[in-house]
Amino acid sequence: MSIQNPSDQEIKEILATNKRIAVVGLSDKPERTSYMVSEAMQKAGYEIIPVNPTADEILGVKAVASLKDIDGEIDIVNVFRRSEYLPEVARETAEVGAKVFWAQLGLESEEAFDILQEHGIISVMNRCIKVEHAKWK
Repeated sequence: MSIQNPSDQEIKEILATNKRIAVVGLSDKPERTSYMVSEAMQKAGYEIIPVNPTADEILGVKAVASLKDIDGEIDIVNVFRRSEYLPEVARETAEVGAKVFWAQLGLESEEAFDILQEHGIISVMNRCIKVEHAKWK
């Protein structure tokens, strides 16, 4: 199945109603895109949960090693890992029951998309969550 993102209106609704974001591959280095995007989303009122097995804390929040280590529901899984890792993250997203899988700009995988579709998980690929959020605020 070919990748099809939600419409702009659906993306607006996703961002308006889902405020808890687990960021897979969030770097603890302020100069990295994942840090800058996550910091902007945190400042916009979203709860950011860093998923990085090599960091203790990022953006003032305790980091976890995997999605499975997060207590409570996850609204959005925002992914900053190379495209070849997306199927693995998609499977873990399905296991934890997250509502939305979001692969950042430049990242997409038909295999991951198919996995997400099988589990009824909304998927957005090759889009920057910060840019999309800025369109609607």
